[in-house]
Amino acid sequence: MRYLLTVAAFMACLPLVAQEKVVRLYEGRAPGSEAWKHSEKESRTNLWNTRVVFNVADPTLSVFRPDPAKANGTAVVICPGGAFFGLSIESEGNEVARWLVEKGVAAFVLKYRLVECQTDDPTRELMTRGNLDPIVAPIVKLAMADGLAAVGYVRRHAKEYGIAPDRIGIMGFSAGGTVTASVAFNYTPETRPDFVAPIYLAYNWTIKRGGVPQDAPPMFILAASDDPLGLAPQSVSLYQDWIAAKKPAELHLFSKGGHGFGMRKQDLPTDRWIERFADWLETQGLLKK
Repeated sequence: MRYLLTVAAFMACLPLVAQEKVVRLYEGRAPGSEAWKHSEKESRTNLWNTRVVFNVADPTLSVFRPDPAKANGTAVVICPGGAFFGLSIESEGNEVARWLVEKGVAAFVLKYRLVECQTDDPTRELMTRGNLDPIVAPIVKLAMADGLAAVGYVRRHAKEYGIAPDRIGIMGFSAGGTVTASVAFNYTPETRPDFVAPIYLAYNWTIKRGGVPQDAPPMFILAASDDPLGLAPQSVSLYQDWIAAKKPAELHLFSKGGHGFGMRKQDLPTDRWIERFADWLETQGLLKK
């Protein structure tokens, strides 16, 4: 018993690599979806073979904080993907956050609002709904609002989390990349991200009111050329729009990797995509204390 108490006391003294808590983005019902009746669910048996969150109606941020000895003041809001029907919350969310905190970056995994599913398997359901464009369009506006609110929250609480208010970025995967790019086109001074990173995004769903902003943030874009959804050219289009507006951008296209790889291991160079993102953060001066 004395041994167990000693171990417990020792463990309690160890610095936490990442401390997670959940923060609601809105005090009441999320604006624009006040009449929604459904509630958040999870699926662990699905076509994506991963934990999937769906039917999100109450957007939240899961907070991952780095060891204070490693913290550099940079923060990233992470938007998992899933065609706006679900969120691949581990491979494109929590695992990304845990990797980043090891680099001293605070991470905030966003659960943004999604299409209401009629079944308990969003991965199969989205394949049966036909043309997704009209289904997804109204949800993109709400998800973008959640992305903007997330950036605003992190900036308002920067001091609390030990974050520099001018080192707050947003990144996202697939539909989460759509959210990220939409935020990059539609921010206010309070919700402007200092850098953005859409990963294999669906650019055709992005809300692009008014074109590339005059003070658009630097952008990191990444995808695989063999994406079975044919999304690689959309990453190129976003890159071209940023460059045409004379804004800084970096584009990576892997020959193989498919879609939705996130932090999955496939024995391909895409397994190390996040290292390229870290390289880019380094060149931006965002990994320095």
